[in-house]
Amino acid sequence: MKKHNFSAGPCILPQEVFKQASQAILDYNDSGLSLIEISHRSKDFVDIMEEARSLALELLGLEGKGYKALFLQGGASTQFLMVAYNLLQNKAGYINTGSWSDKAIKEAKLFGEVVEVASSKDANFNYIPKGYQVPNDLDYLHCTSNNTIFGTQIKDFPTTKAPLICDMSSDIFSRQLDFSKFALIYAGAQKNMGPAGTTLVVVREDILGKVKRQIPSMLDYQIHLSKGSMFNTPPVFPVYTSMLTLRWLKNLGGIEAMEELNEKKAKLIYSEIDLNPLFSGFAAKEDRSNMNATFTLINEDLKETFDDMWKEAGINGVNGHRSVGGYRASMYNAMTMESVAALVDVMGDLERKA
Repeated sequence: MKKHNFSAGPCILPQEVFKQASQAILDYNDSGLSLIEISHRSKDFVDIMEEARSLALELLGLEGKGYKALFLQGGASTQFLMVAYNLLQNKAGYINTGSWSDKAIKEAKLFGEVVEVASSKDANFNYIPKGYQVPNDLDYLHCTSNNTIFGTQIKDFPTTKAPLICDMSSDIFSRQLDFSKFALIYAGAQKNMGPAGTTLVVVREDILGKVKRQIPSMLDYQIHLSKGSMFNTPPVFPVYTSMLTLRWLKNLGGIEAMEELNEKKAKLIYSEIDLNPLFSGFAAKEDRSNMNATFTLINEDLKETFDDMWKEAGINGVNGHRSVGGYRASMYNAMTMESVAALVDVMGDLERKA
């Protein structure tokens, strides 16, 4: 039986994508070769890479606006480093909303002055900071759009004269935004695109080439752009699977249709969290993530019973992160309403039994 997979990542993907990707592993396009043994320089794979890059820009509404898409390696963790390597000359600003922001700040400090413009660390990152002032002398301002661990999501992005950089690893392609407000977006594939192993970077070209330092080739965005994401051997399977997921998303109606579904899923589970007297939400209500719902049991004596119930219902991956405890339901794009309803039913059953 296929389980209801609420894992934070690697995570659920569309069933049709799994089927297409698994077939390609056995035989790609009736070539007699597996996808993972064809040359990455072959026309077959070059076409895959170009379609993946093109679909990313199309879905984000950034075609013809001076942006290019890259599929790189090293996860978002390498982007913490690459962003600063390529963009930080004097001073950068960071909005600290959780563990991933903390890690990005640590890497940036290797290259120049870092200003923590705002932080929600005082409340264990259960809210998004508001009402802060952004300095005018920044090389860039960095934020994290969605926080998987704490279940918060930025609803209103800051206005800044400096280029706005965003780690969108856990909510890319999930909601409509004016993506042209961002100078650079990056996102690990393993939440809303594909398996771990590749990272989407979408960058406005005019922000590059301004730092004075020499950048190692593998960490230089301009070199990767000049080679069409093929400077070194690319992660063939993750890129292909991401391309299939982007096709799937486009066929569903794009980000607009996806946002509508994601809002319904979020409303269903947050209604249960708020109405069920056995549970309490972790994140501030106005900052709740549509991707990751975090909540706790008010009475920990019920934990063993609840855990047994959701496991019996075929639910997987709802244990909370150690930084927060409790539970976390990750509802990425491929998560169905039926799966969310299955978890909500178990929460309701616990109330009736308690």
